[in-house]
Amino acid sequence: MKKREDNIKINTGIADFLDSHAEEMPVSFHMPGHKGRRIFDENGIWKGANLSADWDITEIPGADNLFQPEGIIAQAMEKYRILYRARKSYLLINGSSAGILAAILSSVSRGGKMILARNCHKSAFNAIRLGGIVPVYIYPKTDNDFGIQAEVDPYDVEEALKKHPEAAAVMITSPNYYGICSDIKTIADKVHRYGKILIVDQAHGAHLKFFGEIKAGKLKFPQAAEDSGADIIINSTHKTLASFTQTAVLNVCGEKTDLRVLEDKLQMLESSSPSYPLMASLDFNAELLIKKGTILMERWAENLEYFYDRVMSLPRIRLLMHPGLDPTKINIDMSEAGLDGLDLEKYLMKKGIFTELATGNILMCMSGIGNIREDYERLAAALEEAAAENENKKTAESADNAVFAIRHRQTSLPENREDIFLDDAVGRVCALPVIPYPPGIPVLCPGEVIDRDTVMYIKKLRGLGEKVIGVSDRMEISVGKE
Repeated sequence: MKKREDNIKINTGIADFLDSHAEEMPVSFHMPGHKGRRIFDENGIWKGANLSADWDITEIPGADNLFQPEGIIAQAMEKYRILYRARKSYLLINGSSAGILAAILSSVSRGGKMILARNCHKSAFNAIRLGGIVPVYIYPKTDNDFGIQAEVDPYDVEEALKKHPEAAAVMITSPNYYGICSDIKTIADKVHRYGKILIVDQAHGAHLKFFGEIKAGKLKFPQAAEDSGADIIINSTHKTLASFTQTAVLNVCGEKTDLRVLEDKLQMLESSSPSYPLMASLDFNAELLIKKGTILMERWAENLEYFYDRVMSLPRIRLLMHPGLDPTKINIDMSEAGLDGLDLEKYLMKKGIFTELATGNILMCMSGIGNIREDYERLAAALEEAAAENENKKTAESADNAVFAIRHRQTSLPENREDIFLDDAVGRVCALPVIPYPPGIPVLCPGEVIDRDTVMYIKKLRGLGEKVIGVSDRMEISVGKE
């Protein structure tokens, strides 16, 4: 008889990668915001940041139920309600995407109409498709110096409300991926004057509420949507705070939202087997904010101020400082040193620094609650070295920084679709969305007529090796069948 092998080789590529990456002790300027177990260990909030398989349970007695919370989950929800001073808060374990879907579908009747910014996350456009909702797009302004999308103009919101009084809700993304915030207070006043609901995708700004409660030195932080009159606000606590990836919080602040309908949509959209380890991370994040929030926010602000003071005046380095910018998003342009965003990303990776988004000439570094002074020192030093090493290089060619948002001509949604090569798609109607990821903002939505500039932009992205959802390996996309 063949002897049984006791030592079986286990091939766990994902776990192996995670272990090896952590062993390198990299500097993280990308999501999630906790930046590893250090913040938990230092603050005594977690019993160890590595989750135990013993925590992976189901709704046994005493464990409560996410969709009818009465015990420990209800207590965690109440912590967030108090932290954000909301009417009611909900834990999300399918990310902000589930919250955005539920917010829209509970605010707009099937087949109804809503106004939304064209730079919203793909989940907003998915909600439109699921609800058969008619969208009215408003387009954000542009930061001309950096060539990126900026804030939504309250005037444009009001004009859309005048032209479409039947629209039930308005949705704005603030901050956007680069950290630029819109004037939510003015927008909320206009939306409420027309009796509508304002939904704010604040996925990138879960921290803004807590910066508003400290003395932040010279840096200015935009006001949180919870303090600006928005009705429903969705926060990705994992992006910049300390909960785990795929967790978020939805806050209801306005009285117009029907909580029963919203809760029904949440139970339809979220997993019926919610992860207890993920919910535990939300609970620990709340405790961290309650017990140490002021100290951690003040440290974060001081570190950011140190970084901007050190780097702002360096030659061949430009930092985005748009009005209304959330300075936790550090947008760097080193094109004057001959480096575009991808070049700079690769340079920093060699230094053990990993960033969030490279697009055109911009590299965006996403700081978080878990970053320490040493992280900012290493980033600043690496940028100084990059500038010195590339002193004599010619300026990089101008690149498209902005998430592509040409104002496509809209038509009705196609009833049937077919897949065709991208080069043959000019003049056809988009049937399935085309979405660069990150940042997850569609360049084409169903019902939009495809033009040549958009085709060229998509080809350029794919040529750079970027991920574009909705484009096959054969460079095919889905269009309405003629």
